[in-house]
Amino acid sequence: MSGPLTGYKVIEMAGIGPAPMCAMMLSDMGAEVIRVDRTQDAGLGIAMQSQFNFTNRGRRSVALDLKNPEAVSTLLELIDQADVLLEGFRPGVMERLGLGPEVCAKRNPKLVYARITGWGQQGPLAKSAGHDLNYIALSGALHAIGRSNDEPPAIPLNLVGDYGGGTMFVLTGILAALLECGKSGTGQVVDAGMVDGALALMTPTYGMHASGVVSDERGSNILDSGAHFYNTYETKDGKYVSIGSIETKFYTLLLNTLEIDPDSLPKQMDREHWPALKEKLKDIFLTKTRDQWCALMENTDICFAPVLSMAETPDYAHNKERNAFIDVDGQMHPAPAPRFSKTPSSIKGAPCSPGEHTEAVLGDWGLSAERLAELKTEGAIK
Repeated sequence: MSGPLTGYKVIEMAGIGPAPMCAMMLSDMGAEVIRVDRTQDAGLGIAMQSQFNFTNRGRRSVALDLKNPEAVSTLLELIDQADVLLEGFRPGVMERLGLGPEVCAKRNPKLVYARITGWGQQGPLAKSAGHDLNYIALSGALHAIGRSNDEPPAIPLNLVGDYGGGTMFVLTGILAALLECGKSGTGQVVDAGMVDGALALMTPTYGMHASGVVSDERGSNILDSGAHFYNTYETKDGKYVSIGSIETKFYTLLLNTLEIDPDSLPKQMDREHWPALKEKLKDIFLTKTRDQWCALMENTDICFAPVLSMAETPDYAHNKERNAFIDVDGQMHPAPAPRFSKTPSSIKGAPCSPGEHTEAVLGDWGLSAERLAELKTEGAIK
């Protein structure tokens, strides 16, 4: 297996949400990632569930009882050899375990200590529980997503907070810190708060808001379903298509394909007429099936795509040609991204059960058979 991060070692403290996704991407890019699970999660008959936990793919699992001082000592020995430590606990948890940044940096000055939380490491909300929906609520993103102020904001799965504002920003921080460490010889702490990340993602939108191009009236703007030329439409067979004809030349092509005379309509950016034009296009798209619209609009510059369900996506021609899905032990996984010309990423294996590789990993990382036997006897590992 190869990848741009081949040779790097990462310790991942087991969790849910953005941290496992980040660890998955680091593994796909070639890093050796060891997942540290709790002993109480190991051997409890959850192997069947584990195979569907796709973000846990490509790495081995060690089960440690971190309430046991010997387990903490063992983990510190692993951290001594690591390039990155990734954790997603509430602020203060790692410190209480004796695994805080200062302890780890003293032992391993080159360590990049990556911390991902919802609210960030400091602030009035820092130690409060929360989830993606709460984090994006504070960023302005949640209020901005949806079709109308008469309806509640739409919930964009957990893509914006967990994976956009969380995973992608902690991953960016890790890679930047590794580059800096290569120059300075020392690591640093990466504090990735999902509110911070979601706010950063909203930077262009805040710029448009400041200029007056985007208003707080949800569903009235170009990118939030307010415009007839940037929208989704139901088709005759109850499916949907997406239209993104923002530029004039693309919009003109859309109208020509729909057999609408551009001169018969108000100006494209005349917002007063957008609601009526949406109704007009709604009626037209209901006259043909999704496949019929695909035959007319795919491979053109209209900026068109069918709205695919997750069940349909792997079999779509474009995705198949680009090998966008990979079969991993009978399950179709989205392929690693981005793609590299010289050091391609790869999936190292299916998700494993907690603690599946404890003894093998600890042995590979230098612990003797005698030490492993002692740890097992003392209940530090399972």
